[in-house]
Formats: sequence, structure tokens, C-alpha cells
Amino acid sequence: MKSGLIFSLTLIILTSIPFVFAINTEQEPEPPEIPEPSPEPEPIRMPEPAPAPAPFPEETESEKIKRLTEENNKLKQENTNLRGDISYLKNENMRLQDMISELNETITSLKEITMEQVRVIIDLANRLKDVLFEKIFYPTINL
Repeated sequence: MKSGLIFSLTLIILTSIPFVFAINTEQEPEPPEIPEPSPEPEPIRMPEPAPAPAPFPEETESEKIKRLTEENNKLKQENTNLRGDISYLKNENMRLQDMISELNETITSLKEITMEQVRVIIDLANRLKDVLFEKIFYPTINL
């Protein structure tokens, strides 16, 4: 029995120790530590640009003259082509201006014709009115 009593007392003490320590740990928490600032990273540097290669490396004078002559001939041909295009566009512009003038004249003549037709219709309407009132309604009213 003594061993049972000692065993139970030991068990009670061992089970109550974590509760005693738990009560002590439930006190006010300490503020968190301020983190140390991290060092700033070094800025990324732009890579050094490679030197531009020469546009025409190791070109002899005769090759340079030949190349420039070919470029000049190409530019002359383009210039001739552009002058031809300009003259074609000028001719086309003149043709279109003539067409516009003809169409404007046609519109003017059609406007005159339409106005004459309106005058004729108004005249015919006036005649019809006269015929209706003087020949048909006037004798009927006098009876």
C-alpha cells in the first residue's frame, strides 16, 4: 500500500508540474524583436556597349568606288521611276479634273431642267384649278 501511495503521489506531482509551468508561461508576451535591416543590394550596372564595327571593313578604294557607283545608279533609276510616276499622276489628276468639270456642268443643266419642270407643273396645277372652279363648280353654285 505504501508503494501505491507513493506511486499515486508521484503521479499527481508529475501531472501537476506542466500545469504550474503553463500558468507561469501564460503571462504577458514579450514584444517581438525588431528585425535588423537587410543590406541594400548593389545596383545593376549596364553592360559596356561593344564598339560598333566599321560599316565596310577592309574595303579597298576600287571596291568603295564600285559600290558607290552601283548605289548611285540605283538612285538614278529610282529617281527616273519616281519622275515617271509623278507625270502619270499629273495626267491622271488633269483627267479627273476634266471629269469633275463635266459632272458639274451636267448637274447644273439637270438643275435647270428640274426647275423648268417644276414651273410647268405649277402652271398646269394653276390651269387645272381655274378649270375646276370656273367651268365645273361655278355653274353648279349658280343653279
